[in-house]
Amino acid sequence: MRQKNGRLNQTLRIGMAVFVIALAAVLLIKTAARTDWEEIGEMTAGRIAEEASGLAVRIWHRSYPAVYSCGEKSAGKDEEKNGFSRMVEWMMELNPRYRYRKSKEKTTEVYVEQDPSYHKYIENRDFYAEHEYLFRYGAEDTNEQPTSADPEPVQEEVPLKITGNMIPAYTVSSSHTAVGNKYMKAQLADFDFLMKHFYSVHPTTTATRDQLSADTLLSKDLTIDKTAEGPQILIYHTHSQETFADYSADHPERTVVGMGTYLTELLTAKGYSVIHDTSVYDLKNGKLDRNKAYTYSLEGITGILQKNPSIQVVLDLHRDGVSESLHLVNEVNGKPTAPLMFFNGMSQTPDGPIEYLQNPYREDNLAFSLQMQLDAAAYYPGLTRKIYLKGLRYNLHLRPRSALIEVGAQTNTYEEARNAMEPLAELLDMVLQGK
Repeated sequence: MRQKNGRLNQTLRIGMAVFVIALAAVLLIKTAARTDWEEIGEMTAGRIAEEASGLAVRIWHRSYPAVYSCGEKSAGKDEEKNGFSRMVEWMMELNPRYRYRKSKEKTTEVYVEQDPSYHKYIENRDFYAEHEYLFRYGAEDTNEQPTSADPEPVQEEVPLKITGNMIPAYTVSSSHTAVGNKYMKAQLADFDFLMKHFYSVHPTTTATRDQLSADTLLSKDLTIDKTAEGPQILIYHTHSQETFADYSADHPERTVVGMGTYLTELLTAKGYSVIHDTSVYDLKNGKLDRNKAYTYSLEGITGILQKNPSIQVVLDLHRDGVSESLHLVNEVNGKPTAPLMFFNGMSQTPDGPIEYLQNPYREDNLAFSLQMQLDAAAYYPGLTRKIYLKGLRYNLHLRPRSALIEVGAQTNTYEEARNAMEPLAELLDMVLQGK
């Protein structure tokens, strides 16, 4: 069989050589009809040599494909094929063995200098394929279930033995009365204690001792000058269609947007300049689309921040999604109040950082939420749930003082959620003014 194929290839090569000679003769005769022999020498000698050389190279490459390097393939791939080359290709296609071999070839594109964005695309695609679960459970809802017959949250009492060696971890507010727990440095320095009492970690992420060092986070100065020119605070809603138990999205003044309007009024009364972005980011063509809401909101608030570079605080107000049988409510300042939950995106999985979702302000974000959490424990016991940590970034990378805040859940009434804005305004003012 090999000898037969060898004779067939040899015959084909001889036939092509004869064809080249015949074609050259025809070309000479045809040209002679229009020009003299001196012009023929000038016009056709180079052409004949070029065609013959090209044919020889193609026969060599087809006969010995192993030496046909990727670089040569790439370089020759984009060369324009003339009529003669196409004819040679047609003749090669007459060989069944050649057609079979060509059908089995896998062509690999060779790029001399690839676009860096292409590499990013490949990395993101591979990461998504490997960590699909991260995006499947990427929403900020906790889907919390009742843990006992009594679903109401119970404020856990932490016994304190204050001695001369116990130093308060943060300054006691002179304008508020501490009625709850005031934690000490020695307690918060214990990582296990800190995690047990203040954090819930979703399986899509992890947190290390270095990342949650209470000493580091509480030493962060997050104060701002509220007398400075320009707006200082931006409030927006990635999920503007989130509603409460007694009102639907047909009443936007009774959704998370209405809640943001009330918080804006409270902070303005304290002397802050606030922008409340009421844009809708979770509707696309009239249909609810929360999968890309964070992408849409990132575009929207980035534009606002570019126009208002004085903004130092960015708050994304949400309401949580929990089991329908779970009603989270406590009495704060004599009013039924939905709990607050500060939410942090860690930009990392248990396997490591998510490189394309880097957050240069993650430590500041963590400090912002922990400082408000501790103030809430001291002055508004029962107001907050544990700080929730999850794997993605949630647009918290735009400012150091960025926070995603869950206010109640779909089982709360609008009034309960609205009441939570009053202590939230106080907590924000405590941290931003260092009270």
